[in-house]
Amino acid sequence: MKYLLALDQGTTSSRAMLVDETGRMVRVAQQEFSQHYPQPGWVEHDPEEIWRAQEATMRSVLAAAGVSVAAIAAVGITNQRETTVIWNRRTGAPIAPAIVWQDRRTAAMCDRLRADGLEDMFRQKTGLLLDPYFSGTKIRWLLDHIEGAREQAERGELAFGTIDAWLIWKLTGGASHVTDLTNAGRTLLVDLAAGTWDEALLAALEIPAALLPTITPSSGEISLTDVSVLGRALPITGIAGDQQAALFGQACFEPGMIKNTYGTGCFLLMNTGSEPVASAHKLLTTPAWRLGADAPVFALEGSVFSGGSVVQWLRDQLGFIEKSADVEALAQSVPDNGGVVLVPAFTGLGAPVWDASARGLLIGLTRGATRAHIARAALESIAFQVADVVDCMQRDATVTLKELRVDGGAAVNNSLMQWQADLLGIPVIRPANTESTAMGAAYLAGLGAGMWKTVDELAHVWRMERVFEPRIDAAEREERLTRWRMARDRAGGWA
Repeated sequence: MKYLLALDQGTTSSRAMLVDETGRMVRVAQQEFSQHYPQPGWVEHDPEEIWRAQEATMRSVLAAAGVSVAAIAAVGITNQRETTVIWNRRTGAPIAPAIVWQDRRTAAMCDRLRADGLEDMFRQKTGLLLDPYFSGTKIRWLLDHIEGAREQAERGELAFGTIDAWLIWKLTGGASHVTDLTNAGRTLLVDLAAGTWDEALLAALEIPAALLPTITPSSGEISLTDVSVLGRALPITGIAGDQQAALFGQACFEPGMIKNTYGTGCFLLMNTGSEPVASAHKLLTTPAWRLGADAPVFALEGSVFSGGSVVQWLRDQLGFIEKSADVEALAQSVPDNGGVVLVPAFTGLGAPVWDASARGLLIGLTRGATRAHIARAALESIAFQVADVVDCMQRDATVTLKELRVDGGAAVNNSLMQWQADLLGIPVIRPANTESTAMGAAYLAGLGAGMWKTVDELAHVWRMERVFEPRIDAAEREERLTRWRMARDRAGGWA
């Protein structure tokens, strides 16, 4: 039996998964790492801690499964996107903490770029918005604020990478500085039509091209790990940003198919085929994947910044629950939300509002409101935000969705999935394996290594576990959404 080693480097933990040649998940290892909040709106990670956590999970999953390194056919990597690392090419040491995708410190920079009339150029070339979410302004901030960084970058002494590039640098002992199109496409620096770094975008953000990694396909012969890492050189044959990997792992291979990942944030992607679709509703146009020498596949994306992090907030900051899984029972202990609405704009609002100045709002409180009502409102806020994005996505793509495929940690919450189906008015389908992100990395690696020949083979590997059908009528659905949007709009323009 041959296995694929999928590395899933997320926002709060690093994971490693073994997948066998039938597409079955064999074993998972996970290790959390620290979150740093040095100032309001700032979020940082220690890149070296991320590497140590990821390396530990690789060793742990092999040991737990009793699988030798010799049985690993290939490695696939998926990662939190937009998180930005710059390191010294000679020493391999990061010059500063990683700036995480959630970080909002470059909001004023984005405002200045918009005021300079540059938003249309960025939108047309990259399919993205000028928002602190993306890597480009994070790179510029590091070059402007870390002493000597700009001069070193211009001399070619520094390397930039999203987390995939950082991991590959470490896995290959510094031999490979590469990223794939799905990650590169999230930097504000890539021309979507050409699939290459763009000189005009680099000039607008004052970023030296010498910093940048080589762009590779998402599946194919990409690199080899250094023997020192696991005792044997292993081919790296799959890379994709976490949300594109989840779309692939959910077998959304046909245009019009859509998935949502309920992670720290929520991320909806719709396959739009070989042509990028421009959004009229502030959604993103993004590469979905590129398989070998094939033409890229594109997607529409809507990002919800606070998804599962809302539950973490209830657990860690408010102390309402001891562990995240307890939230469902607490929320179900009341028949409804009692009029309470939570807008979890802790780091601003993503699609379709895109308001970096929005902040969290709890409204509708009465003397009768309890922790259970707030917990229910918190869970419902996830479903409401997703419903907003789905509405815009259907209008942009001019399609009527037939179903929503779901994955991620919160997808195991039956109450949340039912409320999601109610708000969307379409079936919500949960797969037998909700680890779609890591499975996508494994599928891409397996294709790249020749374990599977076509995506049609993978479509037959995917299995459904449960379908949640809508239970409310259109009138009640509209009433709930209207109430939510009233609260959402009141949260705007605060910071």
